[in-house]
Amino acid sequence: MSPRGSLRVGLDLVSIDDVADSVQRFGDRYLTRIYTPHEIETCRMSVEVGAPEELAVDSLAARFAAKEAVMKVLRPVGMQLDWRTIEVHRTAGGWCEIRLSGRAAELAVQAGIDELSVSLTHEAAVAGAVVVGWCAAREWRAG
Repeated sequence: MSPRGSLRVGLDLVSIDDVADSVQRFGDRYLTRIYTPHEIETCRMSVEVGAPEELAVDSLAARFAAKEAVMKVLRPVGMQLDWRTIEVHRTAGGWCEIRLSGRAAELAVQAGIDELSVSLTHEAAVAGAVVVGWCAAREWRAG
């Protein structure tokens, strides 16, 4: 590792139709297995005043892509992390940040990842995310 630290980058693309199919087919069982309550709430939208809220499936797909991109940064070996230990948190200012808990947070500490940045996008049939992890410099030891 460089004395200045290093970067890890994860990128993922997701079919919006695949996420829509999962939401339609499995409903809350899918949503609560993959997404945190905050993520579900921030992806709710009103189509018309007084109409029932619907889920913005393109936003859910972008969050799924972000979770996959985080896994590429964390590099878990021989395990599947609980999806909800990786949260795409929408701040009051409107931008998103990654929040980790449980085993995902432990892997970040083990890797020396001090900070994660995320960028989300969706266009037409595809959603995507890029996640960059900053690994602080650590003393290098031979052997």
